Amino acid sequence: MNETSNGLVMAQLEDVDKEFDLRHTRSIKEYVVWWVTGRKGDLSERFKALDGVSLTIQQGEAVALLGFNGSGKSTTLKLISGVMLPDAGSIGVRGKIAGLIEVGAGMHPDLTGRENVYLNGAILGMSEQEVDERFESIVEFSGIEKFIDTEVKFYSSGMYMRLAFSVAVHSQPDIFLVDEVLAVGDEPFQRKCIAKMRELRDAGQTLVVVSHDLELIKSICHRGIVLEHGKVVHDSDIGEAVDFLRSTMPD
Repeated sequence: MNETSNGLVMAQLEDVDKEFDLRHTRSIKEYVVWWVTGRKGDLSERFKALDGVSLTIQQGEAVALLGFNGSGKSTTLKLISGVMLPDAGSIGVRGKIAGLIEVGAGMHPDLTGRENVYLNGAILGMSEQEVDERFESIVEFSGIEKFIDTEVKFYSSGMYMRLAFSVAVHSQPDIFLVDEVLAVGDEPFQRKCIAKMRELRDAGQTLVVVSHDLELIKSICHRGIVLEHGKVVHDSDIGEAVDFLRSTMPD
């Protein structure tokens, strides 16, 4: 990845494809008929989540991935994060990545919240000393001080999200990724997260966000990329992108 006329490239996807197996539950009769008739192959179907996706994200951009369910938004985010690998095409990412892609990802259920802060911090590239220095701030932001020494298997999904988000924002990543998980948890903490994301944006942090809350997206992001059936169909200023998506909504 190189520097473009707009600035340093932080993430780049070039002609990326990604497919998944969709395995359907079938009756014993269907399996017998399948076998007796000599049909070849398995009983799964292939779903193309991404089809030739190319996009570039510059340093300091706050980008929203928009689209209806099944459009490829979350898959794109997971590919940028490195959680998944593409079937075809290339992906380049610069710097340290952190964020929330799945609630509880990276959390070990049998460890306490305190132990998971250190575990997640290490996964996100923080040294033990850095976690030590930021620990009180991490716990204070999460708001779960009373439960920090409780095993996280007893946490609610909202508590998972609070702690994971707090560790991620304190890891000082170069790219911050957020999926729909902000829908989990109580409204006061959601507002706190949104305020923190705006703070990161204003400080020049690179953000990539997935959400169905279009008004929220418009208040955080500068740019919107609309995906439809695994393809990029629109890429513009966030206001225009939201208008484009709304124009494709069924009546």
